[in-house]
Amino acid sequence: MDEYHSVNTKNCMLKDVCFDLKKDIRKLEHANKTLKSEKRKVDEKTLILCEDLDKLKETLSMREEVFHTNLSKRKSESL
Repeated sequence: MDEYHSVNTKNCMLKDVCFDLKKDIRKLEHANKTLKSEKRKVDEKTLILCEDLDKLKETLSMREEVFHTNLSKRKSESL
């Protein structure tokens, strides 16, 4: 009878541990979903910022081109 009680006690303890582990897994899965959602938002913002940066680079390139063209014209006019 003592052996049965001992095994039963261990079984109950293992069930409690399994329950706690399952609860922890659910919490981690929820945290993982939250982090994935946040990552998607950050990725979207990053994409938008990259597009903005490309537009700014293009604008800067065009302005540099206009500047050099105007500079060349002025140099030739001054000569």
